[in-house]
Amino acid sequence: VIGDLGGFDAVALQKYHWVEKIDHVHHAGNSSGIVDGAALVLVGNEAGGRAAGLTPRARILAIAVSGADSTIMLTGPAPASKKALAKAGLTIDDIDLVEINEAFAAVVLRYVREMGFPLEKVNVNGGAIALGHPLGATGAMLIGTIVDELERRDLRRGLVTLCVGGGMGIATIVERV
Repeated sequence: VIGDLGGFDAVALQKYHWVEKIDHVHHAGNSSGIVDGAALVLVGNEAGGRAAGLTPRARILAIAVSGADSTIMLTGPAPASKKALAKAGLTIDDIDLVEINEAFAAVVLRYVREMGFPLEKVNVNGGAIALGHPLGATGAMLIGTIVDELERRDLRRGLVTLCVGGGMGIATIVERV
């Protein structure tokens, strides 16, 4: 197991002395594939968009990042989401849909448990395990996915969150215009 080979297990067990052993639960069966993909999100101000003949679809209400212990990993989305909600002056009840990157199934399960979002609001078309997780394009892909789905369902606000390598998390709250 990579954790044993790289010495990461020993470091984690030293830091979290109450843990008897580490069970490596991330594997190909509950992880997203490494896929090719591309996505584009055009971010600008309303005046510039109108001058270019573009029709805005959504606006960003808040963005937040967080750091988490890198020996645990995959825990950054919830703190980032809480910060973004606080910056926007919103609660989870104000959010209609959530997209969370699903590099591993455990990320979504932990996030839903910690945040309290109902499952019917989360990754409503499937997550990265089903749809793919193109490295470097996932954030833009999820922003596009949530704006599309907000329009399709005639809903107002969505939250997109990702775990980022090294234990970080990022969250963005968007609102249809």
